[in-house]
Amino acid sequence: MILDIKDLSVSIDGNMILNSLNLTVKGGEVHAIMGPNGTGKSTLAQVCMGHPSYKVESGDILLDGESILDKTVDERSRIGLFLAMQNPVEVPGVTNFDFVKAAIQTRMAKDEHLRIGKFILKFEAASEELRMGKGLAHRFLNQGFSGGEKKRNEILQMKMLNPKFAFLDEIDSGLDVDALKLVGDNVTKMKSPDLGLILITHYQRLLDYIVPDFVHIMLNGQIVKTGKNELINRIDKEGYEWVKKELGIVEEEKRPVSLGVCPSKH
Repeated sequence: MILDIKDLSVSIDGNMILNSLNLTVKGGEVHAIMGPNGTGKSTLAQVCMGHPSYKVESGDILLDGESILDKTVDERSRIGLFLAMQNPVEVPGVTNFDFVKAAIQTRMAKDEHLRIGKFILKFEAASEELRMGKGLAHRFLNQGFSGGEKKRNEILQMKMLNPKFAFLDEIDSGLDVDALKLVGDNVTKMKSPDLGLILITHYQRLLDYIVPDFVHIMLNGQIVKTGKNELINRIDKEGYEWVKKELGIVEEEKRPVSLGVCPSKH
């Protein structure tokens, strides 16, 4: 399994966000993408999921050698992509249970049938592992949830859907130390050759619990430096100014854009 992002350039409202970005993620690998605000980290995740507000100017996104640029958000989800959103939306009237059940059913072949008893047991186990409470199934999706509950709910969906490649967009924001460790432990237990992980974060603390194989620094819509733990440690101590000076990078000023509602995962 390979997710291959090739020379990807992306704009929104005429404003260039990604500039000939390249990234290859294989099944079983954990990649961390770090960088200051406004450098395109979340944009990369949104574009890979097919957010309609963005325009792909050039380049390609390949899953196991096939371009996915012509696929819709739900089609990309069905073939194995997942996004744990930075700001999960609230969906009144739709329970967590029905949402996840519907997402799983859309992935099943026409001659397959959901084994509801097995599904319930798996849902309850995932809820318990993430300490979401026994009433989670009947609560409306993210409605009335704390910031930490919303992030844990994203991981619960990931555990239930078993994607091939998952983007975790700042899942550490809004989490206290205990909740961060809980999320980190749950994601780490999911690591396998059948899952490629892309972690988008500002801070070292998440990477203490989900240890990456590769660390990428992103500036001006490009991945400008790749390494391992030594990059995390230096960023934690010195920030990103040393990277800019070392590579002679002058950051471009980008005007703010509005994306509206994030796309559905299923």
